[in-house]
Amino acid sequence: MNIIFHIDVNNAFLSWTAVSLLKKGYKYDIRSSYAVIGGDPKARKGIVLAKSNMCKKLNIYTSETLYSAKKKCPNLKVYPPDYNFYSQMSNKLFELLSKYTPDIEVASIDECYLDYGKVKNLYGDPYLFALKIQKEISSTLGFTVNIGIANNKLCAKMASDFEKPNKVHTLYDYEVEDKMYPLKVGDLFGVGKKTALKLENLNIKTIGDLANSDVNYLYKFFKNQAIYLINSAKGIDDSIVDSTKYEPKGISSEITLSTDVSSKDVLYKYLMDIADNVSSRLRKEKKYARVICVILKDNYFKRKTHQKKLVNPTNQTSKIYEYSKEILDEMYSGEDIRLIGIRLDKLSDNLVYQKSLFDTEEKEIDPLLDKLKSKYGNNIINKASQIKKS
Repeated sequence: MNIIFHIDVNNAFLSWTAVSLLKKGYKYDIRSSYAVIGGDPKARKGIVLAKSNMCKKLNIYTSETLYSAKKKCPNLKVYPPDYNFYSQMSNKLFELLSKYTPDIEVASIDECYLDYGKVKNLYGDPYLFALKIQKEISSTLGFTVNIGIANNKLCAKMASDFEKPNKVHTLYDYEVEDKMYPLKVGDLFGVGKKTALKLENLNIKTIGDLANSDVNYLYKFFKNQAIYLINSAKGIDDSIVDSTKYEPKGISSEITLSTDVSSKDVLYKYLMDIADNVSSRLRKEKKYARVICVILKDNYFKRKTHQKKLVNPTNQTSKIYEYSKEILDEMYSGEDIRLIGIRLDKLSDNLVYQKSLFDTEEKEIDPLLDKLKSKYGNNIINKASQIKKS
């Protein structure tokens, strides 16, 4: 019998920021205060990415502007997102779970599906094991999760969205009518606001109403989606837990500058550091990039990108840097810049190369530099252009 877990981090961005701050010596847990995660509070365009339960009680909602949230709560504390740390915590979560089974499907940075049916004989009762996992995550990683247990992914996802935080819920096949049918139709996973409104206008108010609808009647309004909607409402889902490892399509690195920069020479220096970073990662994965993209964000938060397709794919630092400079020259018009980055795309495992008379042997030097930096630190050796002059 299929037994699927859906594991979802409670209020991930706020929880992970709280963990980070406590590690740095913060005196209190921001999860128990009027706190949100968001962009620059001085910019009215900044929005709420995550909120504490105390903020929720004041009707502060995700995607609300920080300006609006501050009006509801003058004592509101705004903390910037730290996506690098979030990625680290996400990886730690999935590494912890992978001790128990390789059959894990990562759904997003803060949620995954786990095929427990394949390991039930090893670990026993699913509910008791879920409680064990919950306790281990809380004690070792410092945050809580909700766990939904069901016979398929859809119902496991629905179950994990029941009462929060730090809860374990079941939604087995025989529980669907009692636990899921009474819910609002908009609560069904996969039903967006527009679809929910359309269904409500057809007097389909609950998930049970949808489950008992005539497919031929719904077909007039939703075409082939009608069958999917009714099956979902009945808790029917035959999708499998896909544990295929996600292969990133590109490698990128961005730097948010401490002050706005309008000097192209200064931007070049940042490009050098970023090129060194992404090319080293590219060589570590033994890949080559055919497309180089430069990313800029100005002081009005307007983001623009410009890319160049290469004749020969490369993983050499100097080439990635030189091409990035060329791209910057083409796209930059003198505005103040607050973020700069490089993305490498169209990655390949093989080097298909058209030899030039002017080629150097730097491709043999870069791996040696990588080894030295890995062993002795990034500052052991640098290119002359990276050395600050006194």
